[in-house]
Amino acid sequence: DAHRLATVPPVTMAALTVSMNAVSSSLSFKARVGNATSLKPRAVVRPTRTRAKSAARADLEPDNISVLVAGGSGVAMDVVRQLTADGTWVTVLQRKNDDRAEIEKMGAFLSKGDALVDKDIKKAFDLVEEYDAVVSTIGGTPAEPTADSVGNIKLIEAAVAKGKAQGRMPKFVLVTSIGTGDSKGAPPPAVYEALKPVLEEKVKAEDMLKQLCLEHGMPFVIVRPGGLKTAPATGTGVLTEDTSICGAIHRADVAALVVKCVLKDAANGKVLSAVDKEQLFDQPAFEVFEL
Repeated sequence: DAHRLATVPPVTMAALTVSMNAVSSSLSFKARVGNATSLKPRAVVRPTRTRAKSAARADLEPDNISVLVAGGSGVAMDVVRQLTADGTWVTVLQRKNDDRAEIEKMGAFLSKGDALVDKDIKKAFDLVEEYDAVVSTIGGTPAEPTADSVGNIKLIEAAVAKGKAQGRMPKFVLVTSIGTGDSKGAPPPAVYEALKPVLEEKVKAEDMLKQLCLEHGMPFVIVRPGGLKTAPATGTGVLTEDTSICGAIHRADVAALVVKCVLKDAANGKVLSAVDKEQLFDQPAFEVFEL
């Protein structure tokens, strides 16, 4: 999700309604955010935890890590809720103050800013001495898809810089969409065409993530959800490496899968589609990627 959810244009919603069998909203692409008034910079807001450092990577412990989550009131907030419930220190980069009360009640910190503005990104990364992971659900709309590429690429580059500064690379989990890159053929053609502007920008962010992670040794995971629904979690969301799969999935279930990708070393380097196995769109059997 992005800094702020935006209603998908009518043509997109119509395509989804017809082609995706009652998926009530599209792939949750949010509007490009404008410049926001920045809060005054603060010093490190949380003390550095003592952790055993090893050259070998391993699964992360949720109650012993610090995570930056960039995104709005959809999947990103569900990720924040689930991480903080498990004891994770979370900083949230959002453009607006709409979720501030809930974020602070959960013990997380809101860094108010825009992922398209370099100083806002720097402020979010500078708030905490070390980050173990960064999650981005940022996106735009078909009418204004800049955030899908530029916003995410700025975050990826900042994560690499943070890794150099702290002496170890954080994991970067990028949430894009089914229909991006080599999953182009998965959505119905009408849906792909309606969302083509954002999907083409998202693949730029995916490619840059892969390139920079290869160059700098930063672990990454790409999660591509299907058509997003706002409803309670079903518990039947799954991940797969099958690029032909397409279906719907609830935002809370996407968040649960994203959290697993943050924590589990086995997800590193993977590009995974996320769907509800009970809400597939005429797909044959496929192999689930277990974490």
